[in-house]
Amino acid sequence: MRQLENLALFTDLYELTMAASYFDHKMFEPASFSLFVRNYPPFRSYFVCAGLDDVLHYLEDLKFSSEDLDFLKETGLFKQDFLSFLMRFRFTGDVLAIPEGRLFFLNEPIIEVTAPLIEAQIIETFLINAVNLQVMIATKASRCVHAAGRRKLVDFSLRRTQGIDAGMKVARASYIGGFIGTSNVLAGKVYGLPIFGTMAHSFVTSFESEIDAFRAFARSFPENVVLLVDTYDTLKGAEKAVEVGGELALYGKKLSGVRLDSGDMALLSKEVRKILRKGRLEKTMIFASGAFDEFKIQKVLNEGGDIDSFGVGTKMGVSADAPYLDMAYKLVKYAGHPVLKLSPGKQTLASDKQIFRFTTPQGKLQKDVIALRDERLEGGEPLLKRVMVKGKRIKRSSSLNHIQRTFLDEFSRLDDRFKSIERRRFEYPVILSPKLKTLQSQIIRKSRQKELGES
Repeated sequence: MRQLENLALFTDLYELTMAASYFDHKMFEPASFSLFVRNYPPFRSYFVCAGLDDVLHYLEDLKFSSEDLDFLKETGLFKQDFLSFLMRFRFTGDVLAIPEGRLFFLNEPIIEVTAPLIEAQIIETFLINAVNLQVMIATKASRCVHAAGRRKLVDFSLRRTQGIDAGMKVARASYIGGFIGTSNVLAGKVYGLPIFGTMAHSFVTSFESEIDAFRAFARSFPENVVLLVDTYDTLKGAEKAVEVGGELALYGKKLSGVRLDSGDMALLSKEVRKILRKGRLEKTMIFASGAFDEFKIQKVLNEGGDIDSFGVGTKMGVSADAPYLDMAYKLVKYAGHPVLKLSPGKQTLASDKQIFRFTTPQGKLQKDVIALRDERLEGGEPLLKRVMVKGKRIKRSSSLNHIQRTFLDEFSRLDDRFKSIERRRFEYPVILSPKLKTLQSQIIRKSRQKELGES
């Protein structure tokens, strides 16, 4: 696979054709855009912020190479003076964003960009692409974490995510959402994530017998022996694992765990636990994998499944039940004038904004208020933080451990009504401040008068 050296052309063509027309008409005034989600997918009432770090790296490095400009010239679409402008192109704007790991809700701006119009327009495609996936996965992962309760989850999705980039971002986003690590070794190296793995059925079937495979693995990894017991028969496999556990004990080692990967997980886990206890392996964990997501985790646990940890793969890694978000990046202010769109079902909120989060005296999340940027609401925490000024980020990235702790703390303070797995019972209250509501009405009225001829 050829590695991309830069991402300036990672954009939709219309971003560049619009930019060329802005250039022709000398439209260089500051523009503000908001990135937000318009609708909840089924069963969801919140989102988890993720993907900001990739956005800031992209904005700092953004430039067009000579090869990029040669390609654009060959299309025959662009004039030389615009291509010369792109040769000097850099992002010089300001960015406010909700930090990664924080919760956000419908229509709240996750990121607000203010920059010369062409700069703010060209970056649209990348921002949606980078943030949409990671928010979607972090949110899906958090739902799995909620369903699992005290049990630990590991990302097992790499082989079925849609490509290398997605595989990396899923590992990172699922960690933000509360997973303890990933099977993705490269993600472990790049992001500093804990990595986990056991064995495949091919390992077991490559030996003369199942117990030979177990003994071979135990000799190779005596400090971390987790045996896959369902290749032939789960309960017989568990009995052989207990035998190997007894052999390990003779050398002062232990059987760390057994892994179940098929069958009736609730029933089998309870029977395997009996076998482990009979073999005096009470501390050996039961690890389960096989098409798990929040729905299957909840079902198995409701049926009494005795499982300590889950490997969560495909359905989390592609967010199978909700594989996209209705995320948009819209112009909200240009040349000092608030603007909006009136499209049915897609009306936007005018002007640059701030979000204020209010909590109860006990620290529980109570409500959010979307306000104008220059407002100050007593008792509310402003969520949008300035993260980039004049094209330069103003502080280093937070560690993933810090981001995860931020998520886990805030998630613990969100009422369980909004975490429902099987249906969306309630929507977290998000309201507009009186000033924003008034401005919205004024801009809508002016737009209808000007564009629709209404009196």
